[in-house]
Amino acid sequence: MTDIKAQFDPNLRKLIKKKNQIAIIPVGSIEQHGPHLPISTDSDIVTVIAKKISKMKGYLLLPTITFGVSFEHVPFFNLSIKESTLRTILNDLCLSLLENNIKTIFIINGHYGNLKAIKKIDVKLKKISKNKLKVYPLSYWHFMEREFDHAGFVETSLMLAISKNVKMRFAKKGLITDRMTKQEIKNMGKLANQSFPKATKNGIWGDPTQATKKDGQVILAEIVKNLGKKCQTCLTEHSS
Repeated sequence: MTDIKAQFDPNLRKLIKKKNQIAIIPVGSIEQHGPHLPISTDSDIVTVIAKKISKMKGYLLLPTITFGVSFEHVPFFNLSIKESTLRTILNDLCLSLLENNIKTIFIINGHYGNLKAIKKIDVKLKKISKNKLKVYPLSYWHFMEREFDHAGFVETSLMLAISKNVKMRFAKKGLITDRMTKQEIKNMGKLANQSFPKATKNGIWGDPTQATKKDGQVILAEIVKNLGKKCQTCLTEHSS
């Protein structure tokens, strides 16, 4: 793994000149995650995942974009940027990487609210760059078997595995969907996208009370393994 922010210009340019480099841009958010997880949760998790993928594959790791689209959490605390702003930041970074002769980029997303901003960004950048750029936007929760949540069992377990900044004594059950129909869950999801507090008053989707560090380690390993395979598949399919 090569962490770009820790590099010096001459060495980095030599690395890029030596072989075709692949870059990873992690994208997270700053928003409420209940009373037991820090507001940096999404950014913390996606940073660790991106680091592990970069180390496993030998990719260049860019600094995490820590701000995301989280307006739906109002009046809970969030520091948000517009979808258009996030899209512009990613566009500019990818084009800047191209200027430095880095033509393959994985955008690893750690926040659900960022989905619209990264949707079809690969197609748009391919057109803008006249087919020179290969960009792959991937959201990490698509690479685990468990149902994704918000400050619930999954995110809390992952945070226990990577951080000491978790206050389990404050963990409480949030919105539980086990007995809901698929349509009810879908409707609740739509409501949460508009106003998360209307879907779950305490800001939690799921049950974090049974989360453990061990579970988090297992989930993290699963994500990294599957996401790593997906990265390789993307490169193989594109080259064929």
